[in-house]
Amino acid sequence: MPGGKRRRRRIARPGAVVKKVTQPRPEVEETTEIRLNKYISNCGVCSRREADERIRDGKVVVNGEVITTLGHKVQPTDKVEVNGKEISVSDKVYILLNKPKDYITTTNDPQDRKTVMDLITEVDSDRVYPVGRLDRNTTGILIFTNDGEVAQRLMHPKSEVSKIYSIELATPLDYRHYTKLQNGIMLFDGFMKADKVAFVDQQDKRKIGVEIHSGRNRVVRRMFEALGYEVVKLDRVVYAGLDKSGLARGKWRVLTEKEISQLKRSVRIR
Repeated sequence: MPGGKRRRRRIARPGAVVKKVTQPRPEVEETTEIRLNKYISNCGVCSRREADERIRDGKVVVNGEVITTLGHKVQPTDKVEVNGKEISVSDKVYILLNKPKDYITTTNDPQDRKTVMDLITEVDSDRVYPVGRLDRNTTGILIFTNDGEVAQRLMHPKSEVSKIYSIELATPLDYRHYTKLQNGIMLFDGFMKADKVAFVDQQDKRKIGVEIHSGRNRVVRRMFEALGYEVVKLDRVVYAGLDKSGLARGKWRVLTEKEISQLKRSVRIR
Protein backbone atom coordinates (compact mmCIF):
# COMPACT_ATOMS: atom_id res chain seq x y z
CA MET A 1 0.00 0.00 0.00
CA PRO A 2 1.42 3.45 -0.85
CA GLY A 3 2.66 5.32 2.22
CA GLY A 4 1.99 2.36 4.50
CA LYS A 5 3.61 -0.78 5.72
CA ARG A 6 3.35 -3.85 3.58
CA ARG A 7 2.04 -6.88 5.39
CA ARG A 8 4.37 -9.79 4.80
CA ARG A 9 2.85 -13.11 3.87
CA ARG A 10 4.05 -15.83 6.16
CA ILE A 11 5.16 -18.99 4.40
CA ALA A 12 5.48 -22.16 6.43
CA ARG A 13 8.91 -23.75 6.47
CA PRO A 14 9.17 -27.28 5.07
CA GLY A 15 8.34 -29.76 7.82
CA ALA A 16 6.67 -27.16 10.00
CA VAL A 17 3.35 -28.04 11.61
CA VAL A 18 0.59 -25.71 10.55
CA LYS A 19 -2.20 -25.30 13.06
CA LYS A 20 -5.63 -25.04 11.54
CA VAL A 21 -8.02 -22.83 13.42
CA THR A 22 -11.57 -24.18 13.31
CA GLN A 23 -14.68 -22.34 14.28
CA PRO A 24 -16.90 -24.11 16.81
CA ARG A 25 -19.93 -25.72 15.18
CA PRO A 26 -23.25 -24.26 16.18
CA GLU A 27 -25.31 -26.59 18.35
CA VAL A 28 -28.19 -28.22 16.52
CA GLU A 29 -31.33 -28.63 18.52
CA GLU A 30 -32.87 -32.08 18.44
CA THR A 31 -36.44 -32.05 17.26
CA THR A 32 -39.23 -34.56 17.71
CA GLU A 33 -41.43 -32.90 15.11
CA ILE A 34 -43.03 -35.09 12.47
CA ARG A 35 -45.21 -34.32 9.49
CA LEU A 36 -48.88 -34.03 10.34
CA ASN A 37 -49.98 -36.63 7.80
CA LYS A 38 -47.52 -39.15 9.27
CA TYR A 39 -48.75 -38.42 12.79
CA ILE A 40 -52.36 -39.01 11.73
CA SER A 41 -51.37 -42.25 10.01
CA ASN A 42 -49.41 -43.42 13.05
CA CYS A 43 -52.52 -42.88 15.15
CA GLY A 44 -54.33 -45.41 12.99
CA VAL A 45 -56.86 -42.98 11.54
CA CYS A 46 -56.05 -43.50 7.87
CA SER A 47 -53.19 -43.69 5.37
CA ARG A 48 -50.91 -40.69 4.74
CA ARG A 49 -52.54 -40.00 1.38
CA GLU A 50 -55.99 -39.94 2.98
CA ALA A 51 -54.60 -37.77 5.79
CA ASP A 52 -53.46 -35.22 3.20
CA GLU A 53 -57.01 -35.13 1.82
CA ARG A 54 -58.46 -34.47 5.27
CA ILE A 55 -55.91 -31.72 5.87
CA ARG A 56 -56.80 -30.06 2.55
CA ASP A 57 -60.51 -30.33 3.43
CA GLY A 58 -59.97 -28.47 6.70
CA LYS A 59 -60.89 -31.45 8.87
CA VAL A 60 -57.69 -31.36 10.95
CA VAL A 61 -57.21 -29.07 13.95
CA VAL A 62 -53.91 -28.66 15.81
CA ASN A 63 -53.95 -26.88 19.17
CA GLY A 64 -57.29 -25.27 18.29
CA GLU A 65 -56.19 -24.07 14.84
CA VAL A 66 -57.48 -25.52 11.56
CA ILE A 67 -54.50 -26.69 9.49
CA THR A 68 -54.81 -26.88 5.70
CA THR A 69 -51.11 -26.73 4.82
CA LEU A 70 -49.58 -30.00 3.62
CA GLY A 71 -46.20 -30.60 5.23
CA HIS A 72 -47.20 -28.99 8.54
CA LYS A 73 -45.25 -30.50 11.43
CA VAL A 74 -46.40 -31.29 14.96
CA GLN A 75 -44.89 -32.23 18.29
CA PRO A 76 -46.04 -35.35 20.20
CA THR A 77 -47.39 -32.99 22.87
CA ASP A 78 -49.65 -31.13 20.43
CA LYS A 79 -53.39 -31.63 20.56
CA VAL A 80 -54.52 -32.99 17.21
CA GLU A 81 -58.16 -33.46 16.19
CA VAL A 82 -59.52 -35.12 13.06
CA ASN A 83 -63.20 -34.72 12.21
CA GLY A 84 -63.76 -33.21 15.66
CA LYS A 85 -62.20 -36.13 17.54
CA GLU A 86 -58.88 -35.92 19.40
CA ILE A 87 -56.33 -38.54 18.34
CA SER A 88 -53.12 -39.84 19.86
CA VAL A 89 -50.44 -42.39 19.03
CA SER A 90 -51.50 -45.69 20.59
CA ASP A 91 -50.23 -49.25 20.66
CA LYS A 92 -50.04 -50.79 17.22
CA VAL A 93 -52.77 -53.26 16.23
CA TYR A 94 -52.49 -55.95 13.54
CA ILE A 95 -55.52 -58.03 12.51
CA LEU A 96 -55.97 -60.76 9.91
CA LEU A 97 -59.44 -61.28 8.43
CA ASN A 98 -60.61 -64.13 6.20
CA LYS A 99 -62.86 -61.99 4.00
CA PRO A 100 -66.08 -63.52 2.60
CA LYS A 101 -67.83 -62.48 -0.63
CA ASP A 102 -70.18 -59.50 -0.91
CA TYR A 103 -68.24 -57.19 1.42
CA ILE A 104 -66.72 -53.91 0.24
CA THR A 105 -63.12 -53.21 1.31
CA THR A 106 -63.60 -49.71 2.69
CA THR A 107 -64.18 -48.04 6.04
CA ASN A 108 -67.60 -46.73 4.97
CA ASP A 109 -69.88 -46.88 1.95
CA PRO A 110 -72.25 -44.10 0.77
CA GLN A 111 -74.57 -46.75 -0.70
CA ASP A 112 -74.83 -48.43 2.71
CA ARG A 113 -73.51 -51.76 1.43
CA LYS A 114 -71.81 -54.23 3.75
CA THR A 115 -68.16 -53.34 4.43
CA VAL A 116 -65.31 -55.32 5.94
CA MET A 117 -65.55 -53.07 9.01
CA ASP A 118 -68.86 -54.81 9.80
CA LEU A 119 -66.89 -58.01 10.37
CA ILE A 120 -64.61 -56.59 13.07
CA THR A 121 -67.18 -54.77 15.20
CA GLU A 122 -65.41 -55.85 18.40
CA VAL A 123 -62.47 -53.64 17.35
CA ASP A 124 -62.62 -49.85 17.67
CA SER A 125 -63.12 -48.86 14.04
CA ASP A 126 -61.26 -45.60 14.65
CA ARG A 127 -58.11 -47.56 15.51
CA VAL A 128 -57.60 -49.70 12.40
CA TYR A 129 -58.22 -49.61 8.67
CA PRO A 130 -57.84 -52.19 5.87
CA VAL A 131 -54.53 -52.39 4.00
CA GLY A 132 -55.20 -52.31 0.27
CA ARG A 133 -58.35 -53.75 -1.28
CA LEU A 134 -60.00 -57.01 -2.21
CA ASP A 135 -62.84 -56.96 -4.73
CA ARG A 136 -66.37 -57.47 -3.48
CA ASN A 137 -66.41 -61.00 -4.95
CA THR A 138 -62.83 -61.87 -3.91
CA THR A 139 -62.29 -63.73 -0.67
CA GLY A 140 -59.31 -64.40 1.56
CA ILE A 141 -56.63 -62.62 3.57
CA LEU A 142 -57.11 -58.97 4.41
CA ILE A 143 -54.89 -57.14 6.91
CA PHE A 144 -56.08 -54.33 9.22
CA THR A 145 -53.70 -52.15 11.20
CA ASN A 146 -53.09 -48.71 12.66
CA ASP A 147 -49.39 -48.93 11.82
CA GLY A 148 -49.12 -46.32 9.08
CA GLU A 149 -45.58 -47.22 8.06
CA VAL A 150 -46.33 -50.94 7.65
CA ALA A 151 -49.55 -50.20 5.74
CA GLN A 152 -47.84 -47.79 3.39
CA ARG A 153 -45.00 -50.18 2.62
CA LEU A 154 -47.31 -53.14 2.09
CA MET A 155 -49.19 -51.16 -0.56
CA HIS A 156 -46.13 -49.60 -2.22
CA PRO A 157 -45.22 -51.24 -5.58
CA LYS A 158 -41.50 -51.23 -4.71
CA SER A 159 -42.10 -53.54 -1.75
CA GLU A 160 -43.16 -56.31 -4.17
CA VAL A 161 -45.18 -58.11 -1.51
CA SER A 162 -45.88 -61.73 -2.42
CA LYS A 163 -49.51 -62.82 -2.83
CA ILE A 164 -50.81 -66.30 -3.64
CA TYR A 165 -54.32 -66.82 -5.04
CA SER A 166 -56.45 -69.90 -5.49
CA ILE A 167 -58.59 -69.56 -8.62
CA GLU A 168 -61.49 -71.60 -9.94
CA LEU A 169 -62.55 -71.08 -13.54
CA ALA A 170 -65.84 -71.89 -15.26
CA THR A 171 -63.94 -73.98 -17.85
CA PRO A 172 -60.62 -75.91 -17.77
CA LEU A 173 -57.47 -73.89 -18.43
CA ASP A 174 -55.89 -74.72 -21.77
CA TYR A 175 -52.17 -75.52 -21.54
CA ARG A 176 -51.37 -72.79 -24.10
CA HIS A 177 -52.93 -70.23 -21.78
CA TYR A 178 -51.12 -71.79 -18.82
CA THR A 179 -47.88 -70.96 -20.63
CA LYS A 180 -49.10 -67.45 -21.49
CA LEU A 181 -49.72 -66.71 -17.81
CA GLN A 182 -46.07 -67.61 -17.13
CA ASN A 183 -44.67 -65.70 -20.10
CA GLY A 184 -46.86 -62.65 -19.69
CA ILE A 185 -49.95 -60.93 -21.07
CA MET A 186 -50.45 -57.39 -22.31
CA LEU A 187 -53.25 -55.72 -20.34
CA PHE A 188 -54.65 -52.21 -20.81
CA ASP A 189 -52.33 -50.91 -18.06
CA GLY A 190 -49.21 -52.71 -19.23
CA PHE A 191 -47.44 -56.05 -19.43
CA MET A 192 -48.12 -58.54 -16.63
CA LYS A 193 -46.99 -62.08 -15.88
CA ALA A 194 -47.40 -64.43 -12.95
CA ASP A 195 -44.37 -65.34 -10.84
CA LYS A 196 -45.61 -68.90 -10.49
CA VAL A 197 -48.54 -70.88 -11.92
CA ALA A 198 -49.63 -74.38 -10.91
CA PHE A 199 -52.65 -76.65 -11.16
CA VAL A 200 -54.07 -77.18 -7.68
CA ASP A 201 -55.70 -80.44 -8.77
CA GLN A 202 -54.22 -82.35 -11.71
CA GLN A 203 -57.61 -83.98 -12.25
CA ASP A 204 -59.42 -80.64 -12.41
CA LYS A 205 -57.83 -78.08 -14.73
CA ARG A 206 -60.34 -75.43 -13.62
CA LYS A 207 -58.44 -74.97 -10.32
CA ILE A 208 -55.20 -73.00 -10.49
CA GLY A 209 -52.78 -71.45 -8.03
CA VAL A 210 -51.05 -68.19 -8.97
CA GLU A 211 -48.34 -66.20 -7.18
CA ILE A 212 -47.77 -62.54 -8.03
CA HIS A 213 -45.96 -59.54 -6.55
CA SER A 214 -47.91 -56.84 -8.39
CA GLY A 215 -50.30 -54.55 -6.54
CA ARG A 216 -52.34 -53.57 -9.59
CA ASN A 217 -56.10 -53.40 -9.20
CA ARG A 218 -57.95 -56.69 -9.98
CA VAL A 219 -54.89 -57.88 -11.91
CA VAL A 220 -55.33 -61.64 -11.35
CA ARG A 221 -58.97 -61.60 -12.42
CA ARG A 222 -58.10 -59.41 -15.44
CA MET A 223 -55.34 -61.77 -16.59
CA PHE A 224 -57.76 -64.68 -16.87
CA GLU A 225 -60.50 -62.56 -18.39
CA ALA A 226 -58.02 -61.35 -21.03
CA LEU A 227 -57.54 -65.00 -22.03
CA GLY A 228 -61.31 -65.49 -22.30
CA TYR A 229 -62.03 -67.23 -18.98
CA GLU A 230 -64.74 -66.58 -16.43
CA VAL A 231 -63.42 -66.53 -12.87
CA VAL A 232 -65.88 -68.33 -10.61
CA LYS A 233 -63.86 -68.08 -7.38
CA LEU A 234 -60.84 -65.98 -6.42
CA ASP A 235 -59.34 -66.49 -2.97
CA ARG A 236 -56.19 -64.88 -1.55
CA VAL A 237 -54.61 -67.65 0.51
CA VAL A 238 -51.19 -66.13 1.30
CA TYR A 239 -50.23 -62.48 1.78
CA ALA A 240 -46.74 -61.28 2.76
CA GLY A 241 -45.95 -64.76 4.06
CA LEU A 242 -49.12 -64.99 6.17
CA ASP A 243 -51.80 -67.62 5.60
CA LYS A 244 -55.35 -68.05 6.91
CA SER A 245 -55.21 -71.70 7.95
CA GLY A 246 -57.68 -72.51 10.73
CA LEU A 247 -59.55 -69.24 10.28
CA ALA A 248 -63.15 -69.63 9.12
CA ARG A 249 -64.57 -67.36 6.43
CA GLY A 250 -65.77 -64.08 7.94
CA LYS A 251 -63.67 -64.50 11.09
CA TRP A 252 -60.65 -62.54 12.24
CA ARG A 253 -57.83 -62.76 14.76
CA VAL A 254 -54.96 -60.66 16.09
CA LEU A 255 -51.57 -61.49 14.60
CA THR A 256 -49.01 -63.20 16.81
CA GLU A 257 -45.66 -61.56 17.58
CA LYS A 258 -44.01 -63.99 15.16
CA GLU A 259 -46.45 -63.06 12.40
CA ILE A 260 -45.94 -59.34 13.03
CA SER A 261 -42.19 -59.83 12.66
CA GLN A 262 -42.79 -61.76 9.44
CA LEU A 263 -45.00 -58.96 8.14
CA LYS A 264 -42.37 -56.33 8.89
CA ARG A 265 -39.57 -58.40 7.34
CA SER A 266 -41.59 -58.70 4.14
CA VAL A 267 -41.50 -54.91 3.77
CA ARG A 268 -37.96 -54.55 5.13
CA ILE A 269 -38.84 -52.98 8.48
CA ARG A 270 -36.61 -54.06 11.36
